[in-house]
Amino acid sequence: MRPDSHMPRLAAALLGAAALAACSSMSEPGRPSAAMAAMPAAIQAPAGERAAFTWQATGSQVYECRPAEKGGWAWQFVAPEADLFGPGGQKMGTHGAGPHWTALDGSRTIGTVKARADAPRAADIPWLLLSAKSAGTAGRMDSVTSVQRINTVGGVAPAKGCEAQADQGKRAKERYSADYVFLVAR
Repeated sequence: MRPDSHMPRLAAALLGAAALAACSSMSEPGRPSAAMAAMPAAIQAPAGERAAFTWQATGSQVYECRPAEKGGWAWQFVAPEADLFGPGGQKMGTHGAGPHWTALDGSRTIGTVKARADAPRAADIPWLLLSAKSAGTAGRMDSVTSVQRINTVGGVAPAKGCEAQADQGKRAKERYSADYVFLVAR
């Protein structure tokens, strides 16, 4: 056996352990992650609510070229399209228009934006606080009362491609990721 034959397995094991540690530290119920310590005041958890779990979204923010309010044309947000992942990268559900979050157990919650805060980088979509209401079967999502969208990366509307009437109806999908912190009553 060659002395370096175990190196690829060792490297994969170390990377997997690091990823698992990072995910588990942000998703333990009631334990704030480092990101939550720096949470903007506008989107902090409402009184009487606590973090229950955190899932990471990976997907797209969908925009459509439409007439702008002040004339001309502009990219306008349509909906998110993302998969939700829990600790260790296990798929837990999906995130879509409404906005809504659906767990693999069939439970679902629908959100309404209550507050927003600029992301630390202008290239990332804003952080949000949304009120939540159950809209599905009993399960993981039925007790969710609010949702925080934090740690966003990407997802902002394109800078070009929506300049004329000929562009009307054109859609763009902008890649993004975010952490969604699901809050429940204390």
